[in-house]
Formats: sequence, C-alpha cells, structure tokens
Amino acid sequence: MHPIIFFSKMDFSQSNLFGYIEDLQELTIIERPVRRSLKTPEEIERLTVDEELSDIERAVYLLSSGQDIQGTSVVANLPVLMRQNPAETLRRVLPKIREVLHVAGVEMQLTAAVSFLTVLQEESVSIHTYSHSFLHIILQHLEHRDAGVSNAWLETLLAVIEALPKETIRHEILNPLVSKAQLSQTLQSRLVSCKIMGKLANKFEAHIIKREILPLVKSLCQDVEYEVRTCMCRQLEHIAQGIGTELTKTVVLPELVELARDEGSSVRLAAFETLVNLLDMFDADDRSQTVLPLVKSFCEKSFKADESILVSLSFHLGKLCNGLYGIFTPEQHLRFLEFYKKLSTLGLQQENGHNDNQLQLQTLEQEKKYISVRKNCAYNFPAMIVFVDPKNFHLELYSIFFCLCHDPEVPVRYTMAISFYEVAKLLNSGVYTIHKELVTLLQDESLEVLDALVGHLPEILELMTNGGENSGSESKLLSIPDLIPALTTAEQRAATSLKWRTHEKLLQKYACLPHIISSDQIYYRFLHRMLTIILTNNVLPVQKAAARTLCVYLRYNRKQEQRHEVIQKLIEQLGQGKSYWNRLRFLDTCEFIMELFSKSFFCKYFFLPVLELTHDPVANVRMKLCYLLPKVKSTLKIPTDKHLLQQLELCIRKLLCQEKDKDVLTIVKRTVLELDRMEISVDAEQLEKEKQQNEGRSTNINDKMFEKKRRDSKTSSVLAKSITLSVPGSSSGTSAGKDDKKSKLVRSQSFSTQALHPKYSNIDKCPNKQNSLSKLQLFISDDSFRTHSTGNSGNAAFPSSSSRNLFNSADQKNNGNKESQSRKMSIKNRKSNS
Repeated sequence: MHPIIFFSKMDFSQSNLFGYIEDLQELTIIERPVRRSLKTPEEIERLTVDEELSDIERAVYLLSSGQDIQGTSVVANLPVLMRQNPAETLRRVLPKIREVLHVAGVEMQLTAAVSFLTVLQEESVSIHTYSHSFLHIILQHLEHRDAGVSNAWLETLLAVIEALPKETIRHEILNPLVSKAQLSQTLQSRLVSCKIMGKLANKFEAHIIKREILPLVKSLCQDVEYEVRTCMCRQLEHIAQGIGTELTKTVVLPELVELARDEGSSVRLAAFETLVNLLDMFDADDRSQTVLPLVKSFCEKSFKADESILVSLSFHLGKLCNGLYGIFTPEQHLRFLEFYKKLSTLGLQQENGHNDNQLQLQTLEQEKKYISVRKNCAYNFPAMIVFVDPKNFHLELYSIFFCLCHDPEVPVRYTMAISFYEVAKLLNSGVYTIHKELVTLLQDESLEVLDALVGHLPEILELMTNGGENSGSESKLLSIPDLIPALTTAEQRAATSLKWRTHEKLLQKYACLPHIISSDQIYYRFLHRMLTIILTNNVLPVQKAAARTLCVYLRYNRKQEQRHEVIQKLIEQLGQGKSYWNRLRFLDTCEFIMELFSKSFFCKYFFLPVLELTHDPVANVRMKLCYLLPKVKSTLKIPTDKHLLQQLELCIRKLLCQEKDKDVLTIVKRTVLELDRMEISVDAEQLEKEKQQNEGRSTNINDKMFEKKRRDSKTSSVLAKSITLSVPGSSSGTSAGKDDKKSKLVRSQSFSTQALHPKYSNIDKCPNKQNSLSKLQLFISDDSFRTHSTGNSGNAAFPSSSSRNLFNSADQKNNGNKESQSRKMSIKNRKSNS
C-alpha cells in the first residue's frame, strides 16, 4: 500500500490544478512502457517454434532466425546438447554459434563463455576434439571491447590451458602470444598476455620459459602503462615457481626491486605483496641485503606519503615478521613490534600535534581504512605471539590484545573472536592471562562476535580450565570466576534475538560444560533452562539442540534425586504434555537418550512412557512413534526384557487393529516388516542362569516321576494278573493328545502367563479381530524363537517372538474344540463296549 499524504492546506487555484494534471500525465507516461512490453499476437507467432522439430533442428532454427533471447537460450543449453548428441551438435549447432557470437551482445557472450567451460569440465568430448572445435572461438573473443566479456573468456581459456597438451599450447597459444604482447598491441591485449604467461609458467620446463617467456615478461614489466606493469608484477609469483630458485634470484628479484620503486602506487603494492609471498625462495643474504631494506622503506612511507599500502602492509605483517625473523637485530625486532602496536590502535588515539578539530576532518574513507588496518592486526595477532615468544606475551602484547578485544568496531572484535582459540593454544600455561577477555567477548553486544567465539568454545574452555600449569588441583570454578554469568547472559541474548542459528550453535556447544564446571552448577543454572527452551521455544532446531544438551547434562549427573526429578519432568511435561508439539519433542528426547545412555536405562525409565503414545489422539505423534519403534526394540534384551517385548507386540496389535488414519496405518505396516526382520540381542549370562534353573527343576521332576513309576510298577503287576482290560488305540491317542496340548500351551505362554498393561487389557475386544489378525499375519513371519549365534562373544540374538504368540489364543480355541470332540467319542465307545 502506498502511504497517504495529508496536505495541511489544499490549493485548488488554476495554476496548481494544471500542475496536478501535469503530474498525472507524467504518471501515465511512466506506465506506457509497461503496456508496450506486452507481446502482440504477431510477436508471439514469431516466437513460436514447431514442436515436431528435434532439439538440434530447433537450436539451428533459433540461432538462424530467432531473437537474441532465444539464441542465448540455445547457447546456455549447449552442454545438454553435447551430452545428448555431441557429433550433430559439433557439426550443425557450433558453427551457428560461432557466426552469432560475432554480432552478439554482452549477455550471449557471457553465457557462451560459461557454456564452453561447462563442456570442458563435463568432458563431453575428448580434449583433442575440444581444442579443435572450441579453442579458436575462445581465442577470437579474448580482446572483446567489454572488459567483463574479455575476463569471462580469459577465465575459460586459463581453465582450458590446464587440460591442453604442451604441443597444442605451444602452437595455438604461446606462438601467437609473442605478437600479442608487443607494445603496439592494445592495452587489453597486453593485459591478457600477462595473465596467460603466468599460467603458462607451470606448463613448460625452465629452459623453455627462460628462452621464450622471460623476454616477454621483462618487456611487460617495463610497459608504459601502469596497469600492465601491475598485472605482470602479480604474475611474477607464478613465474618464479615455474623457473626455480636460481632464475628467480637472477631474473625475478631484480624486476621486483625495480617495480617496488615504481611511480605508480598500485605497482609498488603489487611488488610488495609478491615479495612477501616469495620470501621462502630467497636465501638469508637476499633477505637481509635486498628484501629487508625494501620492507623498511615501505613501513616508513606508509604513514607519510603512501597510505595506499597501509592496509596491505598490516595484512602481511605477521607473515613478514616471521619470514624475516632470523635476520632481525634486536633493534629491528623492537622496531617492527612497535610498528605493529601502532597499527593496532590506528585511528583510536590522537597523534602528537593533532587536536579534536583535526580528527573530525578525517574522511569516511580514512576511517574505513583504519578499521581495515586494525582488523588485519587482529588477524595477525597469533603470528605476532610467535614473533615475540609466548613467554613475553603479558609484557609485550597483552595491552594490544586488550585493546583489540574492546575495539569499538565489530569487524575487529569479530576477528579477535575467531582467532581467540589460536591465541589460547599458543599461550598454553599462560592462558589464564586472557580469562577476562573471554568473558568480555561472551558478553559482547554483537551476536556476530558471539557466533565467531562459540565455534571453538569447548576447546577454549578446556584450555582455560585444564590446559595451564597454574590450574593444578584448584576447583574448576575458581579458574574463571565470571564464566557462568557470562555463559547464561550469552544464551539469553541469543534466545531473544532473531538469529536462531546462533542460538542453536550455542546450545550445541554448551554440551561441553560437564567437563568444565560442577554438576550442581549445571543443574541449577543450565539444566532447567534447557527444559524451558524445549517447552517454550518455537524453533525446532533450537528445541532439538536444547534436548540433546539436556540429555548430556543428565548423563553426567550422578545424584539420583536430581536425575529422578528431571526424568519425571520429561515424562510429565513432555511425554504427557497437553501440546502435541511437546509430545513430539519427547520422542526426539528419547532418541537422544537411546544414543547417550545404556539400553537398560532407557528400558527402565522411558520404554513404557514411549509406548503409551500409541493412544495419542494426534496422528503425527503416532506416526513419529512408528518411525521410532525399531530403535525402541533394539534396546531390548532377552530374557531380561521379555515382558517389555510383549508390551511392544501388543502395541503393534493395537495399531493394526484400531488405527483409522491411512498414512499412519501404512507406516505401521512398514514398521512391522522392519521389526520382524530385526534380531533381538540375548543376555547370555541371564540366559545361562535360567537354563541352569530349568535344568535343576527338570531333574527334580524326573526323580519324582521315577519314584512314582517304581512304586506303581508293583501295583500294576498285581493288577495285570487279576484284570485284563484292552482298549485298542486309546492309550497312545490320549498321550499324544496330551503332548500336543502341552506343546501348544508352551508356545502360547509368552502372552498367557504375563500380566498385561492396563491400557492394553481390552486389546482382544477390538472389532474385526479376525480380519486384523489375518492382516498382521501377512507382516509377521512364523519362525519365532530361533536363536542365532553372534560370534565368539557368547551373546546370541533371535528374531521377534511376535509371530506365533499373537495367534496362540486362536490355536488354543481350535485345539480345545478338537479335544472336547475326542472326549465325547471316547465316552460313546465306552458305553457301547459296556
């Protein structure tokens, strides 16, 4: 909506009225191009292409008679055509693209450069075919009048050079380069030649570079245009790596010395940076006699007449000081250290002879430059610790460290936060000296600074509390007295901001606190805060991070009362919470518990509360539970958790029997298949104990039966003499029926002998019971209680026993009917015999 403007006084005079009309006419003129941009039927007809044309024919047609936007689309689609039909694309489409590019606009030129590079990277054709078909087109457009187009083609060519064979490079690129680098050529041509020579230096042997490339390099280093001299100076690093140390000393170093004294500031800057990058290739004599005087000259001029080099000098100062460390005299060492200190506070304090009015005259450009200088000093601070030796940190650099950590500009403090871990590692036993600065950065008003510091917060805190010699056996808390308030403040500031990723990262890193502070401090200051975040925060990643960290705190808490309190709150406030969102987070928390705790711990406290969610009224909760059930089952051990396994099986029956949501039911069926394929781990020790107990019981039973048989044998012998009774087949049939009945009862004991959970007591009352059980039978196999060996460890695993047990009630009913019928038949036979 547009803002409504209220005029304090409306003037409807004739002059003003005409003014309003003119304003309205201007608005209609502005809108006219919008109407004109709509395509007419004739234009639409011209843009329409026959759908029956093949991709190649359509591309050729659009390049020949289409508009520019259509041609650009074809060029962008060139990699796809090369993948589908490279031969026809090279024969018919590429020649058309070559023709169109001569008169194409900037957009099509840039698109072509990218497409040609993509074809090279995808290796759609061999490098020989690519060089024959594409290389000439690339070389033709290197000197395009538009600098952006020229750079795009140059980037493509430099990538092609990496893949081309030497002979092709020599004939197609190096030989024409001799004429292109001449002073008579255009500025753009000479700039392109500089970059190509830097790339070619790594493709040929040193003697070829010396004979064919170095003469061109010297010529371009002395070019009349400072842009060419700057560009060639920046390529000297690549050329030095290609020709080796000796030629670098005799050819490249003299050129760098001359360029370092160039009248152009950009040339001097390029020479300085190249010198720093090539320090490793110079020996001690070159460093002391050639490089060091140049560096001293740079430092002296930077504050006076050449502030353009100040930012670059501050960025490379750490590398420079350590590279020249071996040749410094004590006086030079102190001078460079003082120079670094001066740069670290540049723009923060008044110089001698300056007053407030003069400081106010500093331009915005200077302020930005000074901020960049101090930021670079913060970046180089670890290198300067090495330069002065960590033992001298407190005396030489602590004041600068304090200033950089309290710098008024965020980029400077951000850089210090990033490098804080490196500083702590270097200080080692002296890390206690920067405790206050850690607290300061944790309480920084900028969340960017906090985010940078949190990246290595666990490592920093570990060094702070345990890394130094001075920590000894002192209490962890005494090492950093203000740490806990700083950590809580940082978390609260992150929580109230809109940067939830910083909050999530912070909560993840706070999982290290059990190694840093005491369990009681965590319980009273952090653990309940994590539970509050889970219950009240609206960002899912933040809630999950808080849940995992809470589980870590619970894992390291050894006080049973506190543990039980937290477990009870998790179950009541999350698992039984009124909001379905909290119940979902309870399942997330249970996943973390299964990850961090033992299986027995989960089974003891969380197994049944998780299964209770099968009755949840929200389908999403039941669905998430189904996804979690395989992990839940993996926590069980047989025979210890046999009753829990039965509860799990009953939950599955409940879901299959009564679930009405089709999506949840689909997932339940998939989960049943997965559960049936799973193997449950066996507690070998417990199994052996039960086996021994069963063997003892069976021995006693056998002894009693033997005694009974022995006593009855005498009686039976007497009765056999006096009474002769024979019923054919009755004895064997009765014993067989008893054995069969006994075996069926043993098969069904999994459910019949165990007390059911009250919530599942009415499971057999569900409608369509037989239909549901038949469905379940499709998903559960019939090979239960098959024990598999798991190796030499003595543990064994077997599949779920749910297959047979779920149908034993039906089997018993059928067996009962058969047995009753057999009894009736036997009675009838007895009556007839009598």
